[in-house]
Amino acid sequence: MKISIIGAGNVGSLTAMRLAQAGLGDVVLIDILKDLAFGKSLDLEDARPILSSHYNIEGSEDINKIKDSDIIVITAGMARRPGMAREELFSKNSQILKGVSLNIKSLAQGAKVIVVTNPLDLMTILVLKVTGFKPNQVFGMGISLDAARFANIIARELKLSVNDIEAMVIGAHGEAMLPLPSHSKVKGVSLNKVITGERVEQLVKETIGRGAEIVAALGTGSAFFAPSAAIARMAGMIVKDEKKIIGACAYLDGEYGIKDICIGVPCRLGKQGIEKIIELDLNKEEKKAFLKSANKLKEQYSSITI
Repeated sequence: MKISIIGAGNVGSLTAMRLAQAGLGDVVLIDILKDLAFGKSLDLEDARPILSSHYNIEGSEDINKIKDSDIIVITAGMARRPGMAREELFSKNSQILKGVSLNIKSLAQGAKVIVVTNPLDLMTILVLKVTGFKPNQVFGMGISLDAARFANIIARELKLSVNDIEAMVIGAHGEAMLPLPSHSKVKGVSLNKVITGERVEQLVKETIGRGAEIVAALGTGSAFFAPSAAIARMAGMIVKDEKKIIGACAYLDGEYGIKDICIGVPCRLGKQGIEKIIELDLNKEEKKAFLKSANKLKEQYSSITI
């Protein structure tokens, strides 16, 4: 497999390290800044003897290096700053990703594309529309990270291993996400039966605000350890054709009663990319919140000029 990462910042470079160490394929790291990706690739190469792991990694500012990639990860763009909503990145990052998408369209038509750039849901449908790829080929990382955060917060609250928690989140990646206690489990038991009332609401609130909390604490930039782990997990599912369920920002064409927008839902991921969208049985309140999240994304996307 050839896996290209466009954007050699914290998320992109750490993703490159995880993919290379996991032996998922030959890794190409691309960044517009001269020698940035090249320097990081040399550093990652030097780690091979220490790790006793032989992997191939190349860094360059030449976008043509992505030619014939099997998987492309897009992390390029501006990062969030303290007090900044993901939607505020909309204008600048949409211009960056238009150019990236046209290059992908001409150089790697068979690639599965994982979008990470924020605002993630809007950037995912932008990449899908500009490339003209099939919907199963283009998807975003978003809610796999959100679900991991929810699981971690639940595990910390209950003083359990994160391996005992199955967390479910749907919706837009950001403040409009919808953590689902009714579909989340603790050792196989519904979270609503383990934690009730205001405490569940507080855990949901913490999950929704987790990204902003990290941005505020860092001062510059945003999270990168957990996002890169989520990207590597998705890439691994494709390379190994695992056909397992994971949250992804996917194009909906009637599922959940929603059409022509990309939003976070559970999906089965394999070598073809998104092989099936899983429709959860949502209650009335959950359906209303999910539709509200989708409609907001549609309004925002309508302002993009492609």
